[in-house]
Amino acid sequence: MAQTITPLADRVLVEPAAAESTTASGIIIPDTAKEKPQKGRIVAAGPGKVENGTKIEMTVKDGDMVLYGKYAGTEVTVDGKELLIMRESDILGILS
Repeated sequence: MAQTITPLADRVLVEPAAAESTTASGIIIPDTAKEKPQKGRIVAAGPGKVENGTKIEMTVKDGDMVLYGKYAGTEVTVDGKELLIMRESDILGILS
């Protein structure tokens, strides 16, 4: 049975991009030395948050490629897929 996660408030579900496996000069990087990716694609976004009685809409949407902090979010596994759930404020920018 397939599981789904619907983020609440100002949270987003991000699928991290694959970590680089070679350097620009062609050297292969072993799994133990790979950097944690800092960009990914938004899989699902919450409805936004309410602050002082006013609803604040989300800036990001499903499908956006985003850049986030190195230690942002909480890792979750859904149907064998590694995802991150984080607040919209943990996102540094949208890649175009």
